[in-house]
Amino acid sequence: MKWDTKLIEIAAETKYPIGDGDHGSIKPACYQDYGVPYIRVADMTWNGQIIKDNMAYIPEEVNNANPKCFLYPGDIIISKTGATIGKVAVIPDDMPIANTTASIGKVSINPNKAYIPFVYWCMKSEPFQNQLWKVSIKSAQPGFNVKDLKEFKIPLPPLGTQKKIAEILDKADALRKQDKKIIEKYDQLTQSIFLDMFDSSIYQSVRLGNCCHYITKGESPKWQGFDYQDNGILFVTSENVLWGKLLLTKKKYIPLEFHKKLKRSQLEEGNLLINLVGASIGRSAIVTANCLPANINQAVATISYYRDKLNSIYLLHCILCPFIQDKIIGSVVEAARANISLTDLKNLEIPLPPIKLQNRFAEIGEKIENQKQLAQKSLEKSEELFQSFLQRAFKGELV
Repeated sequence: MKWDTKLIEIAAETKYPIGDGDHGSIKPACYQDYGVPYIRVADMTWNGQIIKDNMAYIPEEVNNANPKCFLYPGDIIISKTGATIGKVAVIPDDMPIANTTASIGKVSINPNKAYIPFVYWCMKSEPFQNQLWKVSIKSAQPGFNVKDLKEFKIPLPPLGTQKKIAEILDKADALRKQDKKIIEKYDQLTQSIFLDMFDSSIYQSVRLGNCCHYITKGESPKWQGFDYQDNGILFVTSENVLWGKLLLTKKKYIPLEFHKKLKRSQLEEGNLLINLVGASIGRSAIVTANCLPANINQAVATISYYRDKLNSIYLLHCILCPFIQDKIIGSVVEAARANISLTDLKNLEIPLPPIKLQNRFAEIGEKIENQKQLAQKSLEKSEELFQSFLQRAFKGELV
């Protein structure tokens, strides 16, 4: 299938079919809790959703003064600047009118030429996204403009074929979304059981440091004259520590010599890791045997605790629960880059129920985790199926 049709060639026959948001005419001072939705990049997800939880609204008169930025149901929007380039979403029917910022581009489709869901999937596909980045890397600040957006290309089979492709992709996407929801429900169940079992008002609170052998962090290898390499000792950074799990798809390695030098931050099975710096502060995961030997950098803390006082599963969910996260965020130092200190972690007050009760929670949590892993495998299969369909669709092999 040839990617030879420019977006401008399928644009609606309206005054502003392809454009972007206002360029400074709508100020934050205009924001209010009601009125016309004012969509920002933060309101868009990578899954194509528009989240209304923290959405700003603008008065009708402010919206009416910016007609180039009008958004209507069926318009496709795409983030166009910075690290979030390439988020794509469709304005839903329950937003009869909306507006947006200069960081978002919009495309109004001519329904006689193209099927909106098909164009949406085209714009989310790798070939289209590659066009965005090919243009973006030419500037100091990554991004593309409206002129570029008009020139980006998609394939354009007959309308009937477009609809068939979009329907198949919609069904495959719905399958993976269903699997994601099941996983989210397992996480919610575990958290709910934790909160029911461990009311913080019942159990004595203790300083985390009083229950630990040590709480420490690593260093940057470059500060010590070392560098990353293709193999060696696994080096865990904050991007590997997610909410409750380690993600090691992107691995970094350090020399054995550097690992030996940093004895204090050498990881052991069962250690708890907590991110200390940046937007991921508070994310936490348990060190598992399959990732050892390993070490950490300066943005991650490792906690070695007394096993007769704390169960690792209990401690993980304690750190991740809302009232402890609030305490962690309350300790953040607003510097050039937000951070919490090792002293903050040592002084962190946590409830300390009997170890038998912690162990009982861990047994329940393990059973839920086993079911969650089955759902995770199902998600991996549905994700693989979706990606296969996506690639085949735009090679002309799907229908």
